[in-house]
Amino acid sequence: MDLAFLNPLYEHPGPWASVYVDTSRHTEDTAHELHLTAEAMARELARQGADEDTCRAVASAIDDMRHSPDPHGRALFAQGGRVVLDPRLARPPLGDSWAEWAPLPRVGPLLDLAGEDPVAIVAYVDRKGADFELRSALGREQAGKVVGRQWPIHRTSSVDWSERHFQLKVENTWEHNAAEIADALSVCQEETGADLLIMVGDDRERSEVRERLPKRLHDQVVEAVHGTGSRLLDEDVERLRSEHVRRRIDDELDRFRAARNPDDEGRSGAVEGVPALVEAAREHRLEELLISPDGADARREVWIGEDPDQVAVRRTELKILGEQHSWPARADDALIRSAVTTDAAALSLAPAGESAGEDAPVGGLGAILRWK
Repeated sequence: MDLAFLNPLYEHPGPWASVYVDTSRHTEDTAHELHLTAEAMARELARQGADEDTCRAVASAIDDMRHSPDPHGRALFAQGGRVVLDPRLARPPLGDSWAEWAPLPRVGPLLDLAGEDPVAIVAYVDRKGADFELRSALGREQAGKVVGRQWPIHRTSSVDWSERHFQLKVENTWEHNAAEIADALSVCQEETGADLLIMVGDDRERSEVRERLPKRLHDQVVEAVHGTGSRLLDEDVERLRSEHVRRRIDDELDRFRAARNPDDEGRSGAVEGVPALVEAAREHRLEELLISPDGADARREVWIGEDPDQVAVRRTELKILGEQHSWPARADDALIRSAVTTDAAALSLAPAGESAGEDAPVGGLGAILRWK
C-alpha cells in the first residue's frame, strides 16, 4: 500500500480521533442507524477524553453518510475540531463501528480494510469490439468501449477461390479489431492504474487481444472461466482479484525471507521484532513494512516523541535522544508514521479474518530494508 495519502495525519500533533464506521448493512433504517452510530461514536470519544469540537466534527461526518452510504464503510481521522481524512473502506470493519482517542491516529486497520483492493479492468471482448468495466471492492463503473470494423467478421465453409479471398478479409478484420482493442485496453490501464486485466470472451478472441498487448501488461492479464451473461462471472472476477492479492503477499514474503538471510558479513536486508524495527525506523531504512493484523507485536507499546524519528522501545531511550515530551503508542501505528514520512510502503499479510500463516515475521511485524 502506498502510504502517501496519509501524510496529512502527521502534519499536526495529536491526540487524534480515529473512527471506523461500518455501513455494509443496507436497510430501510440505514439513515437512522447511522445517526445513532454518530451519537454513539461521539459519546465514546468524549468518554476517552476527546474535546467537544472534535466529537462534534466526527458526529457530523458520520451523520452526513446517510445521504449516500458507502458499500462497506469509512474511516475518519479527526483532530482540532475537524475531520482531516476520511478514506473509504474496501471491506467492513471486523465486529462493528468503533472509535479511539490516542496520541497517534489508528491507521493500522487501514492496511487490512482498505490497502489490498486490486482494481481490475474487465474486458468483454468479441469480434466486433469490446466493453471495458472497472471493478473494485467499492463497485463497478463503465471504463470505455471499442467499436472495431463490422464487416466482414464471419467465416464460410466454401472452398471457392472467391470465398477464400473473403476468408482472408475476415482474418484481417479480426486482427484489426484485436489490435484496436489491445491499444484501447493499454490506454485504459495506464489512465486508471488498474492492477489486473480480466479477459472475458471466446478463447481465440481473448488470445488475439492478449498477444497484442504491450509486454509490460502480460503479467497482469488473466482470463475468466465464464463468459458474458453468466451468473458465475461475478464470482470469477472476485476470485481472480483475491488470487492477485494472495500472489502479491506471497511475493513480498519471498522477498522478506530472501532478504532476512545474512550475507557473508552477517548483515541482513530484512528485520523482524519491535526493537530491530524501531532502530531501522530511526535510521530511515524502512522500504516496506509487513504487518500481520493479529500479530502480538502490532499491539505492543512503544514510546514516541513529536517527530516521526522519535520512536523507542523504552521511554528512557527518547530522553537520551533529547526528546523532552513522550507518549505511549501502538507499535504498528508508530512504525507506520515513520514509514509515511520516509516514503516507505506497507502491506497487510492477511486479508480480513484470515491468518497470515507460518511465513509471517515473528510477532507479526517485519520490514524489508533499503540497505543492510
